Amino acid sequence: MSNSRCPVPKEQQPTNEFIELSNSLIFSMPKSNKRYLRVLILSWFITFIVFVIISTGSVFFSTNYIKYFLISLFSSLATPLLITIRLYLGWNHIYKRLHSEKVEYEESGWYDGQTWIKPLDLKEKESLIASIEVKPILKNLIQIASAIISIILSGILIFQYSII
Repeated sequence: MSNSRCPVPKEQQPTNEFIELSNSLIFSMPKSNKRYLRVLILSWFITFIVFVIISTGSVFFSTNYIKYFLISLFSSLATPLLITIRLYLGWNHIYKRLHSEKVEYEESGWYDGQTWIKPLDLKEKESLIASIEVKPILKNLIQIASAIISIILSGILIFQYSII
């Protein structure tokens, strides 16, 4: 955005927000699918170990090790799911701001919000960034969240209807 004709503060301009999010340590993870999956698996494993330790104190599960193992295994998926949801919300916010025709911004605080209509050339540029850069990340995050939810639901069904 050209600073001469754009009233939006530099840190609130959608393109700059996209660059800042892309350069952040956590939000840049979904750009590299292998790295992101490693982080999710590591968080799942660490949460699983914590859940197993907590579950060992249960009187009910001390007689049935398979059930407490399964509960720990499937409930520990909540951590990777929450990480994925948080990343999705951040990237979706940037996608909406890039794809929007208007930019909502604050000059000095929350009480003086303004709206600026983007010029056509800027809107096309930011829509291109949203379509090429951000949309594949959102699609990837939705697929990963769907897979995690499917595994959690199958775990609930296994636990609920098993004879174990």
